[in-house]
Amino acid sequence: MPSVKPDTTIREYQDFVRQVYGKPNDMHFDLPDMLSNVQRFAMRGLKGIRKNDTDKTRINIIISLSWFVSTLNRLHIDVEDALWKRFPHLCSYCANCPCICQEKKMLERKPIPVDDSKRPATLSGFQKMFEKIYPSQSRTLHKAGVHMAEEIGEFSEALLAYRGEHREEHFENVLLEAADLLSHFLCVFNSLGMGIAEELSKVFSDNCHICGKAPCECDFNKIVNYES
Repeated sequence: MPSVKPDTTIREYQDFVRQVYGKPNDMHFDLPDMLSNVQRFAMRGLKGIRKNDTDKTRINIIISLSWFVSTLNRLHIDVEDALWKRFPHLCSYCANCPCICQEKKMLERKPIPVDDSKRPATLSGFQKMFEKIYPSQSRTLHKAGVHMAEEIGEFSEALLAYRGEHREEHFENVLLEAADLLSHFLCVFNSLGMGIAEELSKVFSDNCHICGKAPCECDFNKIVNYES
């Protein structure tokens, strides 16, 4: 029975999404459809932020994240590996922890040393790592949400550019933008004061959170019209 545990790794969560949603998504959705669902549920999450509705924010961003991970599965992207290469316990721009980009007004990206001994073992560990790099007290929840939306736009642009020309440099940009977007999903949960792995384990404790099956057996209308 596929499920997400509070101590899940990113790869385990990605595999859960593959087991539960891989087959139906392959059969019923192309990449632009899946990208649209990443955007649609993220915007519902932002509406929750605007209305100070924490539960609406939580569930919709979780669903957006799962569509995002399913999109990466379709592209055969190991998102944990991409995330660590982009953020090896350091800001991907200034190469500091905590980030000093705002304080120093960095004008160019710094070389980033990688110390694999600091690599977190779990999704929760990665979330804590991002709290150290980008402390949640340095921004409002609204700002974190807006930044997440910006990253969804940049990921979308990178993916559509790759689909347009299928060039290797475009795919490399998809990897970078995927890492950036996942980092901002985690930062939003830091701003909410919630552990994302724990929240995922509540939603996905038993196969699909709607039909309870693996693979998911929800019909198309139930998926596209799901209200959360």
